Amino acid sequence: MKFSPLLENLINELQIMPGIGPRSAQRIAFALLDRDRDGALRLSRALEKAMYRIHYCSECQSYCEGDICEICQSESRKASKLLCVVESPSDVLAIEKTSEFNGTYFVLHGHLNPLEGIGPKELHLDVLEQLIDKYRYREIILATNPTVEGDATAHFIGHIASKYQIPVSQIARGIPVGGELDAIDGSTLMRSFTGRRPL
Repeated sequence: MKFSPLLENLINELQIMPGIGPRSAQRIAFALLDRDRDGALRLSRALEKAMYRIHYCSECQSYCEGDICEICQSESRKASKLLCVVESPSDVLAIEKTSEFNGTYFVLHGHLNPLEGIGPKELHLDVLEQLIDKYRYREIILATNPTVEGDATAHFIGHIASKYQIPVSQIARGIPVGGELDAIDGSTLMRSFTGRRPL
């Protein structure tokens, strides 16, 4: 059975979202058409506004509606002279939820991956270096993901910071709270031993 061209197009377009295949897209399309057309229209308006109005902050590269995001506008955050480098805007949200960090951020929107054509330019590392030169942070905290690519990215940024004699640290990695040693993979266990601290 063939659906109408509009329905086929809707199902195809829904598949641009991560984790949504043909079957899931079809279920979503049917649910919107059958039960929530008003919700679908609100969603389409929200998507359109977001696509036109949300862009990168000119300093940290996170998402914002103005030229500079709220965090980068904060004088107290700038005064801390702390910079945390993360891979995605969702990492910023995760750190902000802890209320433990009072500095500013730089969002890479990925990590170095030469095989996929992602190099320093794609991560805006030239913008990061300009910020380092401008603000002369007292510390740069690298919060990249604990992957080979995340570690390579952290080392690359560490090299940039070393030109300005700025101390660089990396967030601790290891065993999660409530985790049991026999269920932890060897790499994580090794990192836990390497990053151990006095009691």
